[in-house]
Amino acid sequence: MQVLERKGVTVSVQVTAIMLGVADLSRAKKFYPEGLGCPIDKDYPGFVSFDLGAGSSSLALYERDAAAQDAGVSAEGSGFRGVSFHFIVASGDQVDEIMNNAASAGGEIVKRAAASRWVGYFGYFSDPDGYLWKVATSG
Repeated sequence: MQVLERKGVTVSVQVTAIMLGVADLSRAKKFYPEGLGCPIDKDYPGFVSFDLGAGSSSLALYERDAAAQDAGVSAEGSGFRGVSFHFIVASGDQVDEIMNNAASAGGEIVKRAAASRWVGYFGYFSDPDGYLWKVATSG
C-alpha cells in the first residue's frame, strides 16, 4: 500500500514500533526478556524498548498514564486503549501529509503534529475504530 509519493520518494505503511501502555512497567520490563527472550534495546525511566530482530517492528513499553498523556487523550475509558502504532518517517512534511491523508480517509486528528524535544516532530491520529497511530520523524 502506497501512502505518500513526493519528490520521487515513496513511503509505504510500515509498523515500525508497537507501543504498549502498561500499568506496571517494572513487571512488564521483567516479563518480556524473561518470558519471551526479548533483549532490551533502550531503557529509560518510564519507557523501555525491545529489539525483536531484523525485519521486525520494535516493541516498546510505556507507563500507561504517560503514554495517554503523550497522545493527549485520557488514560481512562475509551479515549486510550493502551496501544498505539508508530509510523516513523523521514521528514515533518511526510508527518503532515500522512496525518492529513488519514483525516481525509475517515480518521480523526487526535493531537496535531508539533515539534518535541524527544522525537523531533510528531502527531497522533485515530483510525475509524479509535486505534491510535503516532506519526513521527526519526529524530
